[in-house]
Amino acid sequence: MMGALRKRRPLYVATLPAPLKAAAENLADINLATTRESPCELIADKGYHSRDGLKDLVDGVWKTRISEPKPAKGYLRWHGDEAARAAVCANRARLKSGVGCAAIRRRGELVERSFAHVLDRGGMRRAWLRGRKNVHKRYLIHVAGFNLGLLMRALFGAGAPRQASDVKSALLFVDQADETFVFAIMAVIEGHWACWLNIIAPEPN
Repeated sequence: MMGALRKRRPLYVATLPAPLKAAAENLADINLATTRESPCELIADKGYHSRDGLKDLVDGVWKTRISEPKPAKGYLRWHGDEAARAAVCANRARLKSGVGCAAIRRRGELVERSFAHVLDRGGMRRAWLRGRKNVHKRYLIHVAGFNLGLLMRALFGAGAPRQASDVKSALLFVDQADETFVFAIMAVIEGHWACWLNIIAPEPN
């Protein structure tokens, strides 16, 4: 007897509270704390769409614009859950607005493009290492190099080796102590020295 398994979309709903908490803390650190009076935009793909998740975020500090997957049978059944229906319809209206369409395009430009660079062109879709800890270290270094290229391009106008000729003089310092990595770049731009320092360290327990 042979059976066909229906391909299911990945669900990341359970992982959403942790990044939202981290994002709120990061915004608070730069004096941009999100509040109910001034909510922050939450743009996410269809893997984060769920009725319970949208209900929990109603009238909160996040204004959701989460992509909605197509219903399996072409229509939705609410079974008397009017709160879920209101939350889903409100999210759909915000998503289809002009602001929502622009936000989705910007997400694809900034977020999905970085995934393509790191995972596809960077070869990090697969890793031939043993243990999650080693894979995490490899991924951390790879993403740090990608971010370093973005910062170098923004600061010095050269984010890749082929663009290094645009910088007259530059020095790169890399140091490692236990699990802490230190990157420092010094360059001469228009006759003036510029310095950029980045420290990567594990979060304290």
